[in-house]
Parts: sequence; structure tokens; C-alpha cells
Amino acid sequence: MNEDEIAAAREIMSNIPQLADFRGKLERMGGLTNKVYRVGEYCLRIPGEGTEEYIDRANEAVAAREAAAAGVSPEVIYADPATGVMVTRFVDSAVTMTSDEFKRRDNSPARAGKAFNLLHNFDATFPFRFELFAMIDEYLGILATKDVELPDGYHDVVAEAESVREALSANELPLAPCHCDPLCENFLDTGTRIWIVDWEYSGMNDPMWDLGDLSVEGGFDENQDEEMLAAYFTGNVKNNDRSRMVIYKAMCDLLWTLWGLIQLANKNPAEDFRAYADNRFARAKALMSDRQFATHLATVRQGTN
Repeated sequence: MNEDEIAAAREIMSNIPQLADFRGKLERMGGLTNKVYRVGEYCLRIPGEGTEEYIDRANEAVAAREAAAAGVSPEVIYADPATGVMVTRFVDSAVTMTSDEFKRRDNSPARAGKAFNLLHNFDATFPFRFELFAMIDEYLGILATKDVELPDGYHDVVAEAESVREALSANELPLAPCHCDPLCENFLDTGTRIWIVDWEYSGMNDPMWDLGDLSVEGGFDENQDEEMLAAYFTGNVKNNDRSRMVIYKAMCDLLWTLWGLIQLANKNPAEDFRAYADNRFARAKALMSDRQFATHLATVRQGTN
């Protein structure tokens, strides 16, 4: 961290009662779009530049508080919907997860499945309705105003995804409070439980989106998928649920391709977002071209278990 960054963070802290008198060292933590700091027993999140284009901070604040009430996310100490600045309780003795940590830490996919189960079954209604195809259209609209190229064939694959839209709409889908952006780094593992953080994209959604997206983010193999599903459903996994999870693996890559291009256009230095978007898109195409994908679509369309 340079002196300007520290000074900017401390200026924001001066307006937050719980942090105003803190004089200790700030510890910079992870984050692809935001600046996140450990401030003693608290965690300070300062939104990244350009995030106001696609994040509703008022919705996020409600979801973060509901998730804390559900017991899956740290307590929210402060949240300013106008600026997006948020302070939460710091989780001690927790490892920030990565795909490697999910492979290394025994039973961590099961702990994630149990955390999702708690969240999805909590009696809460998040303000935002996470709708995949509406968000694809929204992100395409944002990109139309920016100087960045879509991957070759992107619109063709979106057209192919109409078969997914049709299959998902053939039967009523479950709707639950969902995280919707289960990046591995949004999971904190103590070894006995997993906490979930960062509720920027959260909303009411088909719960299988969360499981499918985490599987993709974590590079889960079949055994990890089954471990997570078994913990989530306490062993009783239905074909329809598994098929929706697989379908959402491809769809999350299709959506987050566009998110990556928005980061590229906004000159976010956190990662090579051109490669990020291209890799996401290639994986989505590969999943959709797999012969088993059509079988999963048929299962979902029929609504069979």
C-alpha cells in the first residue's frame, strides 16, 4: 500500500464511529474490484471504481445483514448504501479459500454445501431478483458504451443458450436467498465451518446457481461436486437438482465473461481480464458442447427427479 491509499482509507475511517479512533496498522486483504482492509477486529470494504454501474449497494446491505442473521456471514457493523463502504466483523482463525485450498482442506466442499443449505433455507427475501438472461442483456448494454471487443462468437453462443432459457422456464424453479457470486475467495474456512462474504451480486435465485458457480470457481472434480451436493441435500440428491447445477456451470461462465470485459474496460489492474473473459467463454462453449449437456437440459425440461 502506498501513502495515498492509506490516507484515503483513513479519511473514510474517520467518518465511521467504530473505526474513527483506530491508530493501528491497516492490513490490505484480497479483492478483485474493491479495496479490503483488516482494521483490528473489523474488516473495511471500500468499493472499486466503476462498480456503481452494476452494483446496487442498498440491496447488498440488506442481503449482508440477512446473511449474518442466517449465521453464514460475519456481522455487519456499518453500511453506507450511498457510497458502498461497509464494515463487518473480522473472522479470526479463518483461511481465505482458493481452488487449491478446496482441494487441500478435508471436507471443505461439504462445509460449503452446509453453509449454502443454511442460507437457502433461511426465511429472508433479498431485494434483488437475480435473473441470468436479464443480467446478460444489462452487461451487454454497459459494454456497448465501452471500447472493448466481445470474444468471437459470443452472440452466437447466447443465441444457443435460448435452449437453456426454454428448459429452465418449462417448470417452476425454486427461489431462495442466494449469494450468486461464490468466488472461492468469498469463502472463509475455520476448519469446522465456512463463512461466506461479499454480497454484491446476491439476490433471489435458483439455489442450484450457487452450487454450480462454486463448482466452476473452485475447479471441482466429480468427487468434490458429489461431496458438496451430499452435504447440501443430506444425501438425497435428485437428478433434476444435479442437472440444473451442471447447466448453471456453463451459464455462470457466460455471464462472468461479460463481467470480466467490464473490468477490462474500466482498466481494473487486479488481473488480466482479457484472458479471464476469454478463458471463461471458452469453458462455457466446451460445457455446452459436451454431449451430456443436452441430457441435463432434457432432465430439467421434463422436470423429472
